[in-house]
Amino acid sequence: MLQKAETSPQLKEWLDRLAPVVENARAQLAGVTPGKIALRSGCELDGDGNYRLSFFGTDYIVTADDFSVYAAAAGKEPSSFTQSLILTYMSTADGATPSSRWVGFRELPDGLFYVQAFQGYTGRRLVQTIEQETGGDPDEALAVFRRAAGRLGGVSFEIGDAGFLFTVLPRVQLAVVYWAGDDEFPSQARVLFEDTAAHYLPTDGLAILGSQLIGRLVKAAA
Repeated sequence: MLQKAETSPQLKEWLDRLAPVVENARAQLAGVTPGKIALRSGCELDGDGNYRLSFFGTDYIVTADDFSVYAAAAGKEPSSFTQSLILTYMSTADGATPSSRWVGFRELPDGLFYVQAFQGYTGRRLVQTIEQETGGDPDEALAVFRRAAGRLGGVSFEIGDAGFLFTVLPRVQLAVVYWAGDDEFPSQARVLFEDTAAHYLPTDGLAILGSQLIGRLVKAAA
């Protein structure tokens, strides 16, 4: 049976200050020219001067006049939570070139203080869920992980026993790596970040992305 998703400390804190986060991001964006925003964030400017970007595989439009966020297909506003992450990404982005150098959560700014909690609701949660589904069989666990990652559009990544890259935002990629256990060592999974990730979201925002990605993998593994 799949485990019930847990709310991470970073997510609780983010939800508590959601409205100020959104308003602060909008205020920061209002002082920057559209061209600079697009250049720094990797968003596209459409014919109406609005911004377009993909977040977890769904296309969104951000209006240029007041930075309202809409799902491109449905034309509806997403949750305030999703809006806050998109707008914070756009206001934080400084145009740093993604590095393709991968680090663990502890290497992010202040990540060392929260790495154990982060690992608990990401890598450890994924391993526990998959092992419950497969009875602990390592080959089957890897097969389930690969299948779940493929369902989410993950790109195979040569690290660990199985690894996949996921483009979450235009310039934010996350990697999830799985090591199958044996008689001596337990199975492990980790979420990795490019070392330029903090140029696009604060550490608590990156923690939320990691948690959300694992939650999607858990669902896809069912």
